[in-house]
Amino acid sequence: MSVDQLSATFAALADPTRRAILARLAKGEATVTELAAPFEMSLPAVSKHLKVLERVGLIARGRSAQWRPCRLEPGPLRDANEWLASYRRFWDGGFDRLDEHLRELQRGQEEQKDADDE
Repeated sequence: MSVDQLSATFAALADPTRRAILARLAKGEATVTELAAPFEMSLPAVSKHLKVLERVGLIARGRSAQWRPCRLEPGPLRDANEWLASYRRFWDGGFDRLDEHLRELQRGQEEQKDADDE
């Protein structure tokens, strides 16, 4: 995934309405009307959100007679997750070091308490 595509994906994900739409589509295909139902906004406003998601490849729209279902396209999310994974390893390593440091502090406190009790 190119940096520009990654930037576009994260920009699309920055909006809570678009994230909610993706969460709904993770459960299966839905029409614009079905996707708009939980929001207090017009169908054209929801359509604008869908166009953003479609433009970056997060969703695709089909056509079945007059029914135009939207479906989740997982590729860009997978790519974003892979990019984030390297940072997850960084944070996990930091948390492991912090955990070890806290254990050392606790051992030191227990040794000090034992020494004070003697």
